[in-house]
Amino acid sequence: MGGPQAPSVRLVRARHVLTAGPDGHLRDGAVAVRGDRIVAVGPYGELSRDHPEAEVVGDGTGILTPGFVSCHGHFSEGLVTGIGETHTLWEWIVRIIEPIEPHLTREMAYVGTLLKGAEAALSGVTTVADMFCHAPGAEPSVPGVVDALDRLGLRGDVSFGASDERSPRPLGRALVEHEALAAAAAASRRSRFRIGLASIPSASDELIDATVKLLGETPRLHIHLHEVREEVTQSRSIRGMSAVEYAARAGLLDAQVVAAHCVWVDDRDVEVLREYDVAVAHNPVSNMILASGVCPVPRLLRDGVTVGLGLDGAASNDSQDMLETMKVGALLQKLHHRQATAMTAPEVLRMATIGGARALGVAAELGSLEPGKAADLVLFTERSPSLTNIHDPYQELVYCASVRDVDQVWVAGEPVVADGRVLGVDMGELLPHARELAVRLATDAGLDSELARETRSSPQEEP
Repeated sequence: MGGPQAPSVRLVRARHVLTAGPDGHLRDGAVAVRGDRIVAVGPYGELSRDHPEAEVVGDGTGILTPGFVSCHGHFSEGLVTGIGETHTLWEWIVRIIEPIEPHLTREMAYVGTLLKGAEAALSGVTTVADMFCHAPGAEPSVPGVVDALDRLGLRGDVSFGASDERSPRPLGRALVEHEALAAAAAASRRSRFRIGLASIPSASDELIDATVKLLGETPRLHIHLHEVREEVTQSRSIRGMSAVEYAARAGLLDAQVVAAHCVWVDDRDVEVLREYDVAVAHNPVSNMILASGVCPVPRLLRDGVTVGLGLDGAASNDSQDMLETMKVGALLQKLHHRQATAMTAPEVLRMATIGGARALGVAAELGSLEPGKAADLVLFTERSPSLTNIHDPYQELVYCASVRDVDQVWVAGEPVVADGRVLGVDMGELLPHARELAVRLATDAGLDSELARETRSSPQEEP
């Protein structure tokens, strides 16, 4: 009796296959998938001859890309979007984030991640790097993020954003959150744990020392660096050097590091980032909403710094749409530099795919369509006004496409989105529950929330 048969091959076909790898742009191309792996990439005619019995997905139109990688975000904000547009970062932290942090529960972490993870998946995101920021309570809340990502079928690079300087918090509780999240990730399908530190200004010397010690066991760090000018000023005033330089001196950069923002960096900071091979997560939409500034992405890329794209928090971006982030990321650089070539569509697509994978240290596994890599794919349909005339697939994808054009998304060969619908969650059940929790959170935190006011003033049904 023979052993178990190998999974059959499936061909995913498109008019334009943008591999983000050595094959570049393939016309009338296909990707051959067996199980959770890509086994071949090439012209459709060639692959169909090699695999005559293969199931074919796609009608030969549209655009096929690798799954998008978001290098930075906060599902801790999943229930408080659309609040605080007139605040700069530190005002927004004081008036929105710090008030909600003591009230976030594991249930809120789970539901907020389901809600905003689904939104990200609908825009083609297959991997998210999340830093959950909250004030630790008696029971860990962060594992709810992993539970939700598992249900959605997404990959997670998950961390807890430890901080203690603005509002003192027991170090022991932060360590418990790290431990609980690490255990949840180890038991999950597709999540991996990373040490998190919210920022240098928000951390005491004791917390930084504890973080360095943790990095000896898990040498991966997620941190904010130089998001706003005030951070640089504060660090120089208190510690005598920039936060980037201090992070290096303290030993925080002796790991695989993804640093969010890096907007206000000088020549010395860039040298340090390059020297320590720190990857930058560029978050153009939140940087614009919070008036933080413009990350010098072209300069970082020229100097050999890895740059990926981040959606950032659900409430600092206000959406979890990678297609929007790609478009804004390109347009922001063009406007800032007053130069149309400052950021091109192929460059920004690379940041959303292989650049993001490199930033998270998983480029051998993800980020491009190559044999041996995981079968994380996004298929865009031509059946819409946006993509019906594809003159240049890169420009069409970055400047014209929207979530309505995302037809199918696969993670490890498994469908996560089909026919533009998220498969892992029943929206009819999720949305009312998310609204109920959002009202409770806004009320408990004392936020200026129209939703909470409307709910409180609505007549209650008789039991």
